[in-house]
Amino acid sequence: MEVILAIVIGVLGGSGVWLVLRPRTFQVLMGLSLLSYAVNLFIFAMGSLLLAREPIVQAGVAPTLENYTDPLPQSLVLTAIVIGFATSALFLVVMMALRGLTGNDHVDGQERDG
Repeated sequence: MEVILAIVIGVLGGSGVWLVLRPRTFQVLMGLSLLSYAVNLFIFAMGSLLLAREPIVQAGVAPTLENYTDPLPQSLVLTAIVIGFATSALFLVVMMALRGLTGNDHVDGQERDG
């Protein structure tokens, strides 16, 4: 499970970096989204990868790794998803305004030859 999750995080991160370095603004937006997904998965995995465990301490049971899943990374990821959606929407509006003002969708505002 950990190896698969590490590979998925690596692929998402690598694809995100590749797309961020592209010249078109929509590709940059998709790259930022992929990077945020990779970071969210990484933070979520830091909580623990236990299945069928409660995210709180049970009454009368000492909190150990066998019976406890940390809820803080889960709440941080939930907050990051909401903030990422809002910033993506804002970036999309700015991209549409830039496209209307300049007539192209290149990051530096200039069309490249070839």
